[in-house]
Amino acid sequence: MKRGALDPMIEIDLDGQKVEITEGSMIMHAADKAGTYIPHFCYHKKLSIAANCRMCLVDVEKAPKPMPACATPVTQGMIVRTKSDKAIKAQQSVMEFLLINHPLDCPICDQGGECQLQDLAVGYGGSSSRYEEEKRVVFHKDAGPLISMEEMTRCIHCTRCVRFGQELAGEMELGMIHRGEHSEITTVLYDTIDSEVSGNMIDLCPVGALTSKPFRYQARPWELSRRKSVSPHDSTGANLIVQVKNNKVMRVLPLENEDVNECWLADRDRFSYEALNTEERLTQPMLKQGGEWKPVDWQTALEYVANGLRQIKADNGAKSIGTLASPHSTVEELFLAGSLMRAMGSENIDYRLRNAQFAQAEGVRWLGTSIASLSNLQRALVIGSNLRKEHPLFAMRVRAAVRKGAVVSSIHDVEHDWAMPVKNKLIAHAGQWVQALADVAASIGAQKGVKAPVDGNENEQGKAIAQSLLSGERKAILLGNAAAHHASASSLLALANWIGEQTGATVGYLTEAANTVGAQLAGALPGAGGLNAGQMLRGELKAVLLLNTEPQFDAADGRAALAGLNKAQMVVTLSPFKANMDISDVLLPIAPFTETPGTFVNAEGRVQGFHAVVKPAGEARPAWKVLRVLANMLGLPGFEYESAQDVLAASRGAAHVQAGAVQGNVLGNASSAAIDLSPTTGRPAAAAIYQLDSIVRRAPSLQLTADAKRANAMASASTQTAVGVHS
Repeated sequence: MKRGALDPMIEIDLDGQKVEITEGSMIMHAADKAGTYIPHFCYHKKLSIAANCRMCLVDVEKAPKPMPACATPVTQGMIVRTKSDKAIKAQQSVMEFLLINHPLDCPICDQGGECQLQDLAVGYGGSSSRYEEEKRVVFHKDAGPLISMEEMTRCIHCTRCVRFGQELAGEMELGMIHRGEHSEITTVLYDTIDSEVSGNMIDLCPVGALTSKPFRYQARPWELSRRKSVSPHDSTGANLIVQVKNNKVMRVLPLENEDVNECWLADRDRFSYEALNTEERLTQPMLKQGGEWKPVDWQTALEYVANGLRQIKADNGAKSIGTLASPHSTVEELFLAGSLMRAMGSENIDYRLRNAQFAQAEGVRWLGTSIASLSNLQRALVIGSNLRKEHPLFAMRVRAAVRKGAVVSSIHDVEHDWAMPVKNKLIAHAGQWVQALADVAASIGAQKGVKAPVDGNENEQGKAIAQSLLSGERKAILLGNAAAHHASASSLLALANWIGEQTGATVGYLTEAANTVGAQLAGALPGAGGLNAGQMLRGELKAVLLLNTEPQFDAADGRAALAGLNKAQMVVTLSPFKANMDISDVLLPIAPFTETPGTFVNAEGRVQGFHAVVKPAGEARPAWKVLRVLANMLGLPGFEYESAQDVLAASRGAAHVQAGAVQGNVLGNASSAAIDLSPTTGRPAAAAIYQLDSIVRRAPSLQLTADAKRANAMASASTQTAVGVHS
C-alpha cells in the first residue's frame, strides 16, 4: 500500500517496539516496516486484501479475539503482540484447519522445497492429526499448456490467483465456486487460462495447486542453481532468475526489480527457455555443398566466409556487403557487427527489418519516460500498439494507472481488448493514422487558440482525445510497434511531438525488442551512403550476414525478403538455431542469451548486463567472439578484444552506451513541413506475441497457447490470400 508523503503518521507498539506508520495502514504493513514476520498465505503486497486464510492472526490488546494482521487497521497507541501465547495458539489452530483436507503429498509435490504451507507447517503444525475422516478430493482441471491444475485438492483457497487475474492481469479467468467444504477454484466453464501473464499465478500460489506444466516433474528446487539474467524479448528488460541443472536451463522465474518488472514476468519471458533445449538448436557450423548441408569445423566455416567476403569485395566493392541484425542481439554483438562492416569499408548495417520508412533519426527512439512512471500516469495516448500483447508488463502498469483513475486513449486500426477500460478509441485504417493524429492536433489547437502544424478536421473522437490530454498532470504519448514501422513514421512522430509540447505530455516509443534502444546506441544503423534494411532486403547486396535474425519472419514482407536475399552470392547466418536454411550458404552456431555475457538497453534507456548461465550447446560460440575472429581472419585492425567487457567498453567510447545514455537525447523533432498527410497503403508490420523472435517461435508450450494458435491461423489465412487461395 503506497501512501503520500504528507499522510498523517501514527505510532503503535509491536512486540514492544515502537513503529511509526501512516494512518490507514494495516498491522501487516507495520510488521513489514519493523522487519517482523507474521505468517500468512492470502496476503500479498501487490494484491488487494482478502483476509480469508486467517493465518496472520495476532493478539491486539483490548480486542476480544485474535485479529487478522492483514485486515486490521492500525490506531494510535495500539499494542500488538505477534508471538504471545494467544497469537501462537490461534495460528496453530488455523494451520490444523488448513491441513485437515490437505493431501500431505510433499514427496511427490512439485512445490516441495519452496512451499509456504510446508514451511509454516514446520513451525505451526502439529505432530499428529485429530482428523480421521476421509479427506476431500477436488477434480483436476485442464487449464492449457502453461499451468497445471492437476492437484487442486492441495488448494487452500487463498484466492491469490483469482485476485491477480481480476486486478493485475485485467481478466478474471479463475474464480471460486460453491461454499464451505465444497469450495473450489476453477476456470469459467472449464476454459483454459489464456492471459499473457498467467505464469505469475504459479509464483503466487503458496501451495502446489498451480504449478508449471513445462517444468512439472523435471527437478527439485534444491537441485537447481540460480543465476541472474535479463529477458531477450520485449523492451521491458525483465530481470530473471534462471534455474539450471546439469548445464541445462530448467526454469525461469522473476527477479524482483520495482523499477523494471516489479515481481512479475510475461509468459514469453518465463516459458521461452524451452526453445533452448529443442532439436532446433544449431550446435556445429554447417556449409551447403551441392545443395546439401554438411557439418564442418569452425576453421573451415570461417575461412569459407572470410574468403567469400574478400572475393566479393574485390569483384563488387565493399558496398556490396551488408549485415542485417536483430535488435534482440546484445550491444556487444551489434557494435562488433557494425565495426566489422565499417572496417571493410561498408556502411550497410541495419536492425530495422520491419520498418517501412527509414528517415534519418535525429535522436534516440526510446520510451521518453521511466517504466515505473507508467503506473502513475493520469493520461495516456497509445498510437499503433496492441499494448497488452506487445508489451504485457507495460500494459500491467498502465492498467494499474487506470485503477487509480487514469484515462487511456488509443489510435489503431483494430479494436483490441487490453483488459482495461480505454475511454477514447479512434479506429482508423493504418494509412489514415497521420490524418487521425492531425485531427487530434487540430482540436488541441482550437481549444488552446494556437495554430496546429497541419490542417486537421475537428471530430468527436479527436476532440475527446484532445480534451483528455489537455487535462490531468502526468501524461504520456506512446508510439507502438506499428507506429514505429509505419510508412509515415516520421510524420506520426512530428505530430506526437507537437501534441506533447502543447499538452505537457512526454513522447516516446514503446520500442519493440529487448535491445532496440541499444541497437541505436551501438551504431547498428547505416552510415553515410549505406543501405538501409529495406534496400538490403530487396536484393541490392552480393554478400549478406544475418545476425540472429530470420528475415522470413522478422521482415515487413517475409516472402519478398527471401526473394531478395536469394539474389545474393553468399548469405551467412549466425544463429542459435537451424534458421534460414533455404537461403543461406553457411550456418554459424552462436550462443543465445543464456550462454553468453552481454548487455541490453531497455525502453527507458536502462543498461543491464548479464552473464552466461550455462555453457554453450555443442560447438556454439558467443557471437561477439565469432565476429572478432572473423575480423582477425580478414586482417582488419582494431579487433583485439579479449572479453565481452572489452567490447562493451569500446562501444561506450564510440556510441555512449552507458547508464542513462538516452536521457539527454530527444526524439527527433521533425518540422511541420515534414508532415505528410497523404494516406499510405498496406498495414505496418507488428509481430504477434509469440512470433517476436527466434526463441519464442520455437518454444513448444508457448506455441500451444490460444494466442499463438490465433496468430498462426491469421498468418496462414494471410498467406493463402496472398497466393490467391480463398476459403
